[in-house]
Amino acid sequence: MLGRRDEVERAIRTRVYAIEDPAEVADPVYLEGLKAAVNAAIDYCLAGVSSFESNPEAPPALLIQARVAAQSKVSLDTVLRRCLSGHAVLTDFLIEEARDTVGPRELARLLRRQASLFERLLKEIGTEYRRGEGACGERHLDRTEKWKLNLVRRLLSGERLDASGLGYELERLHVAVVGRAPRLRESLKALAETLGCGLLMVCPEEETAWGWLGFQEESEAREVWSHVQGALPTDAFLALGEPGQGLEGWRLSHRQACAALPMAAKHSEPLVRYADVALVASMRKDELLTTSLRELYLAPLESERDGGETLRCTLRAYFAARHNASSAAAALGVSRQTVNSRLRVIEERIGRSLDHCSAEVDAALRLHDLRDRAVPLSPARTDVRSR
Repeated sequence: MLGRRDEVERAIRTRVYAIEDPAEVADPVYLEGLKAAVNAAIDYCLAGVSSFESNPEAPPALLIQARVAAQSKVSLDTVLRRCLSGHAVLTDFLIEEARDTVGPRELARLLRRQASLFERLLKEIGTEYRRGEGACGERHLDRTEKWKLNLVRRLLSGERLDASGLGYELERLHVAVVGRAPRLRESLKALAETLGCGLLMVCPEEETAWGWLGFQEESEAREVWSHVQGALPTDAFLALGEPGQGLEGWRLSHRQACAALPMAAKHSEPLVRYADVALVASMRKDELLTTSLRELYLAPLESERDGGETLRCTLRAYFAARHNASSAAAALGVSRQTVNSRLRVIEERIGRSLDHCSAEVDAALRLHDLRDRAVPLSPARTDVRSR
């Protein structure tokens, strides 16, 4: 089963995503967390059936996702149906692998163990989901905040409404920001004062902010990136859209920021700009594309003794050096001949010249690195098991 880990993950994600389209949920944190939750659930079940003596705790990523689902208005029915579908797929794989290796009695014991783990997991998911509902109910918004948030949501959905009460000029040039942090509201207000621009901000969730910085000139909007890096809390995750003019630009910049936010939910990139991650952000939403890129350009490298890590590192250095083997060799601390030898091995494994598929290989590698760096985001950014 461990040897088929990636195959199991792809099969479960396909079934889970078929329940309801996750892309219909506006919150990018929910979309990012769903992938992390699938991985955590698989690891939990495999760990449980690997040792009958151990009783693994429910993974925090999965419990966090249950709370995020509640706050994103995803029904408990949908959450549980996804769990049941994933459990059914994993059971099929277990039966297939065990059929020729263990007897009927041992297989029955294995399946009872898996069912027990799954039952306990469902109970904890339900409990955490109800906590998420409670957190939604506890959040207090005054009448003005509720009115503003509702109006912003309706404007984003395309309705033509009188927005004069917002106190923000929608005919300006806008840069949207979307982020999560305990003190993000204060930081965005300070940033707007520094830039001398207009600010519209609403908070759809606790510690989550949607903001728009309004400018008269494009040159002013281009200065946002240079100022925002030093204006944020150290524990913030923030994404910026690109400058957009008028109401349509206001909407587009927000959509760009939302698409880029999952890229910020990584240890090394707490702040991102849509233009820098646009292609990868779009590719990540296409399950067929991401799976195909991995199977075509990364899976063939995993037959190496180190699982392909040396070849992937070589590719990263090669692409960073703009296909200059000498510069890549210097970055890696090896000879140019070694780099060229590794590149030939890569081309043999994938069956194509890098000259003809470098963009696809680079994209596959970026997607791989993003998946490995992914971390779950809690609405409260705390360990759910500490409560």
